[in-house]
Amino acid sequence: MQTTIRHNWTLEEIEGIYKLPLLELTYQAASVHRQFQDPGKIQLCTLLSIKTGGCPEDCSYCGQAARYHTDIKVQALLPTEEVIAQAKKAQEGGSTRFCMAAAWREVRDNRDFDRVIAMVKGVNKLGLEVCCTLGMLSEQQALRLKEAGLKAYNHNLDVSESYYKEVISTRKFDERLQTIQHVRKAGISVCSGGIIGLGETYRDRISMLRTLATMDTHPESVPINALASVKGTPLENNPKVPLWDMVRMIATARIIMPKTIVRLSAGRVEMTDEEQAWCFMAGANSIFTGEEATLLVTPNPTFNADIKLLNTLGLEAYSV
Repeated sequence: MQTTIRHNWTLEEIEGIYKLPLLELTYQAASVHRQFQDPGKIQLCTLLSIKTGGCPEDCSYCGQAARYHTDIKVQALLPTEEVIAQAKKAQEGGSTRFCMAAAWREVRDNRDFDRVIAMVKGVNKLGLEVCCTLGMLSEQQALRLKEAGLKAYNHNLDVSESYYKEVISTRKFDERLQTIQHVRKAGISVCSGGIIGLGETYRDRISMLRTLATMDTHPESVPINALASVKGTPLENNPKVPLWDMVRMIATARIIMPKTIVRLSAGRVEMTDEEQAWCFMAGANSIFTGEEATLLVTPNPTFNADIKLLNTLGLEAYSV
């Protein structure tokens, strides 16, 4: 039974965990989960796209990239009042974390960023945990967000460093790490994970997890996403990620980062209740939910469906 938090995992050790027989892997992950977390609790989060589409990046999985021809409608930055109203609805529905996402490559010091600061302050006053994902941040911008009341910042690694250039060419892997460092230095909790199903090997997945698990402080939350294929993007024809690949990723993340919240993120809409239950058993303890049934620009289960599932499984929503 694991009793310590480690930051010196090797690729070989993580591969050994990832390749365990599935039932043994799930058992070990569930055991670690019970040692460090309450397995009966799930955090409900709501993710709102406050600025949609028109992004100059070329992330090959993303329908918000301006260069791809998708059906996603470009939307300017939402009014602050509308965002606060959406946050209230999410809170009334049981969400305890409200994340605001803008399809930017990086944050710029302009009026739009001032408006985001006002949104953070407004959502914070509601008593919700406030999270943002806005692209790359400077150290000073991270400090401004912290002062406004930001609790967490999401900046996913997406893939391993070695496979990164196969998926994204408009920024470097090191720039991802630099933003995470700025967030951590500002005293904001880090939310960083990845996407599987991009054409990567299982070794790429292990390498991405090792990058997260060998940080001086593990990310407070790690989203595990299955590719949600968007028509018009280079990866639109990639096959659906098998359930057992998701279970292996979640279980491995749980074992090597025991105190981290592992978020079962994109791809849930294609899972049955039984498949989601496997993911919770493997150590996932957070989901994104909401009445709009979307996760940014891709489908997501409805809030009512999620509450019904949690009730069936005997799980309770909680705030961290």
